[in-house]
Amino acid sequence: MLKVAVIIGSTREGRLGGTVGAWIERHLQKRDDMEVDVVDLAATPLPTVLPELGQPLSDPDALARLAAVSPRLAAADAFVVVTPEYNRSFPASLKNAIDWHNKEWHAKPIGFVSYGGFSAGTRAVEQLRLVFAELHAVTIRDGVGFNGVWGAFGPDGEPPTRPPMPPPRRCSTSSPGGPRRSARPARAPPTRHERRI
Repeated sequence: MLKVAVIIGSTREGRLGGTVGAWIERHLQKRDDMEVDVVDLAATPLPTVLPELGQPLSDPDALARLAAVSPRLAAADAFVVVTPEYNRSFPASLKNAIDWHNKEWHAKPIGFVSYGGFSAGTRAVEQLRLVFAELHAVTIRDGVGFNGVWGAFGPDGEPPTRPPMPPPRRCSTSSPGGPRRSARPARAPPTRHERRI
């Protein structure tokens, strides 16, 4: 069973991230080989002040906030990041969540569901690819983007008249086996021979 964490990156009041996140969650739950955990950064806000570089975190409130998120990211085999585009980039709340973690991202596949105006959030995704590359994550080329997001969903939470671009069948969730097979061995402990190299 593949454990997939869906990260809803926006914490803005009146956001559409919850609607978009619920949409992809429903799609993932239709699969019998996936277990879905929705990590909503609005519901589980993280500290915004990181400790001095190299120093352990000691603030009890900050530790409690991280405890509500970090183990869930560590347990995930793959991620779907739901992000809007703000000023040609992604939300600060999402960057904060990324920066609080490191090994939790290593060698894990990451797909994207983005949304926005004309660009459908694609510029935010392109910047996220650079960030996750630094953290040794494996971003999936194909993704889902909703442009004109304010009219993209009906009252039932589904797109009423048109599919997102590209269609869901091309989303990373359609072929998770490939990334899963390639990423899990990368996270395995090194062999005796590899330790000597």
